[in-house]
Amino acid sequence: MSDEILTRISLSEALKVKGKTDWARVAVATDDDSDPTDDEFDWNNAQMMTFPAKQAVSIRLDDDILQFFRASGKGYQTRINAVLRTYVAAKQR
Repeated sequence: MSDEILTRISLSEALKVKGKTDWARVAVATDDDSDPTDDEFDWNNAQMMTFPAKQAVSIRLDDDILQFFRASGKGYQTRINAVLRTYVAAKQR
């Protein structure tokens, strides 16, 4: 649980709250030409990926291994899964 205190306010009070969006910065922003979602992206070789369902397990890892993956930030469990998947694929060859 968070130590954050929640407070109720009315809709009229909420509408008076100033947002933190820098609208001047948004107004002058330009499109990034390297955006892979633009029309120039070649979708011809794209493939639909499906992954097996995941199952929650408890596993004991050496502290240094766990710290290595945690140091890379959010998604470290997904990266551990990817390393294990690569190992399994190599053993199945």
